[in-house]
Amino acid sequence: MKLLSVNLGRPRAVPYTDQPEGVTGIDKRPVEGPVRVAAPGPKGTGASGLAGDAVCDLRHHGGDDQAVYAVAREDLDDWERTLGRTLADGAFGENLTTAGLDVSGARIGERWRIGAGVVLEVTSGRIPCRTFQGHLGEGGWVRRFTQKGAPGAYLRVVEAGEIRAGDPVEIVHRPDHGVTVALQFRAVTTERTLLPRLLAAGPALHPASLAAARTYLDAHGG
Repeated sequence: MKLLSVNLGRPRAVPYTDQPEGVTGIDKRPVEGPVRVAAPGPKGTGASGLAGDAVCDLRHHGGDDQAVYAVAREDLDDWERTLGRTLADGAFGENLTTAGLDVSGARIGERWRIGAGVVLEVTSGRIPCRTFQGHLGEGGWVRRFTQKGAPGAYLRVVEAGEIRAGDPVEIVHRPDHGVTVALQFRAVTTERTLLPRLLAAGPALHPASLAAARTYLDAHGG
């Protein structure tokens, strides 16, 4: 398992975002050399966990629980076959493109060591939005991405440091519950009856998903 690329974005004005200034950092490109990774701060004020990476809409993106976004190269390859087009590393707006790692099959709370010292913890899957659809230019993309159920993973930074393309990725902790990123994604998008199952992941779960699960359980007599 390894890191194929580290991808950073710069603010760019586009017509397909509802960000107040009309800018987005979703167009991320691979970079050379080491990149510093650290917890950016709470959602709403903290942006990306990667130095030099733009997160423009702090209402929905960035912050400690969404500090880093990872996508498996294998999933991009699968989408290439489906869409009939090339998808470069970073095409989904991901910070990390991995090889040999089942990103959407990772468990909430799973920890990855990348390179010598960076440790990241899986929190949730990525929810598709209008900006993502506009960036790819694919009709019905939000629906298609949701139906596939392989959203990639958001991660929080447990141990800060530097990473670069080619670094090995090692799973250093895998919880014994069965709450995967794919399950969490289905629960918060298309199969709300799964929400109570997310509670098994405990505090490692993204706070928004944890709150949704608790609300569902209260409303349905849990």
